[in-house]
This record gives sequence, C-alpha cells and structure tokens, in this order.
Amino acid sequence: MRAGEPVRLAKSTSNLFRFRDQRPGGLDVARFNRVLAVDPETRTARVQGMTTYEDLVDATLPHGLMPLVVPQLKTITLGGAVAGLGIESSSFRNGLPHESVRELEVLTGDGEVVVVGPEDELFRGFPNSYGTLGYALRLDIELEPVKPFVRLRHVPFRDADRCAEAIAEICANRSYQGEPVDFVDGAVFGGTEHYLTLGDWVATAPWRSDYTGNRIYYRSVQRRGTDYLTARDYLWRWDTDWFWCSRAFGVQHPVVRRLVPKRYLRSDVYRRIVAWDRRHRFSARLDARLGRAVQEPVIQDVEIPVRGLAEFLDFFHREIGISPVWLCPVRLRDRAGWPLYPMDPDVLYVNVGFWSTVDLRPGEPVGSRNRMIEERVSSLGGHKSLYSDSYYPEDEFWAHYNGEAYRALKRRYDSAGRLPDLYAKCVLRR
Repeated sequence: MRAGEPVRLAKSTSNLFRFRDQRPGGLDVARFNRVLAVDPETRTARVQGMTTYEDLVDATLPHGLMPLVVPQLKTITLGGAVAGLGIESSSFRNGLPHESVRELEVLTGDGEVVVVGPEDELFRGFPNSYGTLGYALRLDIELEPVKPFVRLRHVPFRDADRCAEAIAEICANRSYQGEPVDFVDGAVFGGTEHYLTLGDWVATAPWRSDYTGNRIYYRSVQRRGTDYLTARDYLWRWDTDWFWCSRAFGVQHPVVRRLVPKRYLRSDVYRRIVAWDRRHRFSARLDARLGRAVQEPVIQDVEIPVRGLAEFLDFFHREIGISPVWLCPVRLRDRAGWPLYPMDPDVLYVNVGFWSTVDLRPGEPVGSRNRMIEERVSSLGGHKSLYSDSYYPEDEFWAHYNGEAYRALKRRYDSAGRLPDLYAKCVLRR
C-alpha cells in the first residue's frame, strides 16, 4: 500500500455487523491462516491470526485438547476473537479468549512487527481495539484437555430472579445438585421460560444426538432434560442454525431443511445472505412497498452483572420484545485488567445476546431501541460489545472504553493514524 494511505484488512469473511460499502484493495492477510504447532505436553498452540476456530479445533481435538474458550461460530478467527472479544460456555471459569493468550505478534499501524506478552501495554490494550492499533499475526495460546462427550442438563426456571441466583451458585461451586459443571449457558424464551444448560465432560454416552442436519439444537433445550453430544458437536452446537437466527431464512421448516445441503447450514452462509440484503436493501424496499413498519436491527451482546440480570431481562421483554435470547456467564481470569474493556474481576457477569429486528413505532428514529439498551446496560454497571451498531455520543463512548488509555496506545503504535480510530470505526462506521 502507498505511504500514508489508510490501511484496512482485505477479508473474505467477517463476523462483524457493521456493514460498509465494499472497497477494492486492502491488506491481504489471507495466508496467515494456519495452525503452526500444537504441543500436547505444554498444552499450548501456536496459531496465525487469521486461523478460524473451526480449523484450530480440528487441529487440537486429535490431541485430546481444545482452546480454553471456543466462540460459538466456526469462522471466527483467533485474531478477531482477541481484538474484538469472544465468549462461550466455559467463560465462567476461563474468562474471555484473550485471557488464554501467552504471547502476541502484532503488525502495528506504524508498520512495526512487535512481539508482546502479559507485561506489555499493547498486549493489555489489544483486546477490544478492533484492528485500530494493529493486526494479530501470531498468537500462542493455552489449551485444556477434553473427554469424548459432553452431557447436557437443561434446567428450567420460571422466574428470572431464581435463574440469576442459580447462575451465581453454579458458577461459584462449579456444580449443580452434587454433580460437576464444566460449561454453563442458557436460553430465555419469554418472561416465564428460562433454561440453563449445564454441561460436563464424560467418557461415555448412552446415546448421542446430532443437530448438524434436520434436528435443531435450540429446540432441544425446551424438550429434553438430558442430552449427549460429542466434544466437537458440542463446541459447534450453535453454528448450524446461527443460534436460532436461521428461522429468518426459512431453513427450520422441515421440508426446506431436508432439501438444503448440510454444507449450507452454517453461520457464515447466513451472514453472507444478511450482508447481501443490507448492501442491496432488498428487505427494506420490500417492507416499504408492502406498507410494513420500519425495522431496526437489534444485534448485540452485553455483559450484565448477575445481580442486575433479572432487572435487565424485565426491561428487555417490555421494551424490545425479542426472543429467544442467549445467556452466558463470564468472570475474568486475569486480575491485571484489560483497559479498553474494563470489567471487574471480582464480579460475575452474564452475557445477554440478542440478534433480530424490531418494528419501530411511527416517528421513532432508527437506532432508538439500540440506544435505549445502551443506556440501560450502563445504568446496571454493564458493558456492551462493539461488533455491531453502536450509538454512543463520543464523550460517553470514551468514558466506557477508556479513551485516555486508548489515545496513549494510538500515539505509540499508530502515530500517523493509518488505522481508523475506535470511535470512528465502531460508532461512525468509517
């Protein structure tokens, strides 16, 4: 690229939901997509930044190992999960993906390649920087052992307060009703229908379910008390239907389901369809022609302290009305802190994920519901991930995401401003 020209990645796939017009060019990092080494003795892996978790899991499972946190979608990359955060059902004990990184090699905005570890400021400031300080070229990460199967227990709760209490108790004890718990997440189907799914490793299984074809995983949460999945199928249980979002594409209809090849039942396929629709505004034009209400995409993941979970869900059901929503508890492992996403290591948070659209009321501007969510999350002492649309005023944004620390890192590692500013990228979508 020419000197002084703004830098961006040329990527064929993305799990972000900040859509922009496609532009030619970009920094080609496609070849940084390999698992370089897996060491079963030290339980570590050396991985390039554009490696997907699907490829990483395929490399580690034969050794009886997995990453400490495996985000739910197969095409999330290691570099993306560290620069843009990630979470899954092991996060109540293993934190976030960047907390299992031992060493990070970064191409900075100034064109330097630097190798940093936990004692370095860039290592600490890289999570939640979204490629505005540099790009991860290589990561050394920790791994943990697996067993062949995961047993699932889907535990129902009619009351959100009791569900929140159970989350706190289970995560503190790492057990439920005297039996071990290695994984915790959940789904909320309405104000009186909450489920926690508790997983534990087992060596054998009396049966194994398969949700990679005609059967739909999230429906099993409501219908089965106990289930068994292989380790690999457990890690990707949400990917086949992009949680529940495949409903929008009609592929949960039994007839359509049988006709669609399995290779297309993947989150990245659905995401490309959404990107095409956003780019060409097909759905928006059709809705306008049919006189339907204007719709606002509400695609967010927020971290709420467990003490405020019931209050947030009550607000959400009343004002937003999307269901189902996902629950995933998380507590940081590392007490030294991550300045651009400052969570309290002494607090158990619950990630609440919701991904749909809402009908706007007459005269209600696009962005109003997302802004309402941002304000409620802040009032409860929570945090919001930045992979999708954000509407914060600039001063409020920097108050939440440590503008002082960010600006110091920006001066040090991107002094010419060749990479975008975090606010410009995540809010202004430049």
